Amino acid sequence: MSGRRRLWRRVLLVWAALVVAAGGLTLRLQDSDEPSGPYVWERATPTPSLPEGWQTACSRSSPDEKGRTLCFFRTR
Repeated sequence: MSGRRRLWRRVLLVWAALVVAAGGLTLRLQDSDEPSGPYVWERATPTPSLPEGWQTACSRSSPDEKGRTLCFFRTR
């Protein structure tokens, strides 16, 4: 085996060892950073009710071809 071929084989082995070590280190650090399970869905709060008088504020809106009306109002 020539010296050049032997050098490339060593370079390839060193590179493969670095890839394996970096992958293992990445998995180790990733697992320790995340919170432990179990994972659950968060409970959402109920939709707030519309303020009083919303029908009169939205009465000037014209419905589209499907009968839907879009109305904007702001509350404090």
